Amino acid sequence: MIKKVALGLMAVGLLAFTVSVAMADSDYDYQKQMKDLVKMMPNARVTLADGIKTASAKGKVISAQYEVDEDNGFQLSTFVSEGSNAADVHEIIIDFEKNTVKSDEKLTDPDDIKDAGKQMSALASAKGTLDQAVSEAVKANPGFEAIRVVPKADGAQVTLLKDGKTKKVDEKL
Repeated sequence: MIKKVALGLMAVGLLAFTVSVAMADSDYDYQKQMKDLVKMMPNARVTLADGIKTASAKGKVISAQYEVDEDNGFQLSTFVSEGSNAADVHEIIIDFEKNTVKSDEKLTDPDDIKDAGKQMSALASAKGTLDQAVSEAVKANPGFEAIRVVPKADGAQVTLLKDGKTKKVDEKL
């Protein structure tokens, strides 16, 4: 019995470590584009929470962010799970001015699929949704706007922006 409990705790610890390492790599990549993102955010007419709600018509949103993509420029990107495994995840781009689906493509990049799998695992026991986490974070931080939300083992991390400065807050799901 004690052996099973110990193995279970080790598995939970390994999952938390894996998710935190994946987020660290992802955070580094996201920080590299922050200067361009700060310049482009005034063009966004759609809140992150509203974009998530629009994308959720296609499935369960497992992450969302405003980004400056090297190929497609400034965009609101969401990863949406349409099934039970990471191979069923699509990247839904939301038009940041009209809040409509601009494109819907199945993930093919191995790194994106790997990230999607980790995000799905982190959300497996969530009781809330990412748009709720974003709304709570914005409500608790007046004047800030949400630019990114990624799930964690125990909730979601929301990146907020105000006056060119970012702030990360954790929300329960």
